[in-house]
Amino acid sequence: MAGHARYTALLDACVLYPIVVCDALISVSVAGLFAAKWTSAIEAEWMRSLERDRGRPPGSFERRRDLMRQATPDWEVDAGACARLEPALRLPDSGDVHVLAAAIAGHADCIVTCNLKDFPATALAPHGLEAVHPDDFLVAQMDLDELAVLSALKDMRRRMRNPALTAEVFVERFVRSGLVATSTRLQRAIELI
Repeated sequence: MAGHARYTALLDACVLYPIVVCDALISVSVAGLFAAKWTSAIEAEWMRSLERDRGRPPGSFERRRDLMRQATPDWEVDAGACARLEPALRLPDSGDVHVLAAAIAGHADCIVTCNLKDFPATALAPHGLEAVHPDDFLVAQMDLDELAVLSALKDMRRRMRNPALTAEVFVERFVRSGLVATSTRLQRAIELI
């Protein structure tokens, strides 16, 4: 299978779990700045964690999952391709090997994750990969095409209608989600979002 024509990022479960981080990444991907990829196993992981943490029954976040899939039709990395790679891969936490396998099988350029220590450069570099924090990733996307990112995030804010958010409250949500550098950039262009 050939790689994707655009820069491709494998999204780890920890960046799909928090709604602001997830929505920002998917919004920027939909704007065409990069191709977002994940696996059904990564998807199941963030859904289980969210159900557990919120005390919700299984299936509670299927609508959100379905909207993510709809927004990113080319999201899925083949589970069989990942499974064939996993036995040859090593990471500090063996539970993360499936993420590295997905990045390789999905022809990703990077893994967007909050767990940088779990994806050391020595393990990723031989596969042409790097681990990038979502805050750094979004700032890099702004460096490449700030107006496209701001437009995508403006659309994201517009979709938030329950309740509708002022630009200031929207930017504060980025801070609370650990996207501090991104929020600083948004603050400077607040009239555009």
